[in-house]
Amino acid sequence: MNTQNKSAVTSEGKAGTNTNPSQRSGTSESVLRPAVDIHETADELVLRADMPGVARERLDIRVDGNNLLIEGTIGIAPQEAMAALYADVRSTMYRRQFVLSNELDSANIAASLQNGVLTVRLPKRAENKPRRIPVN
Repeated sequence: MNTQNKSAVTSEGKAGTNTNPSQRSGTSESVLRPAVDIHETADELVLRADMPGVARERLDIRVDGNNLLIEGTIGIAPQEAMAALYADVRSTMYRRQFVLSNELDSANIAASLQNGVLTVRLPKRAENKPRRIPVN
């Protein structure tokens, strides 16, 4: 994670990839922590997460208080005319959580997904943006 302003967004949990399987709704699932880059501009923080194989429909981004949660699932959709006699397939979930500072405007967060890269734009509150003071 590359960041210039660690007080604005902090990641929770241990660094690295977590491949411990967990049980969710009766299926075997592997949870991964996607690689994330964070950079700051004058107006916002930009978070980019590598989430290959995740479709927009299987992506969930939530803000709860000052927590930002990103989840995305890669799964194999069963075909209508097929019935599995045996399947050794796991779905994979990407999950990452961040704590947001009060200097960010969480009501105006925007996200986009392109070519397996999730981009989340976290705008700064107007009072925290740099501004020029005119001299009379």
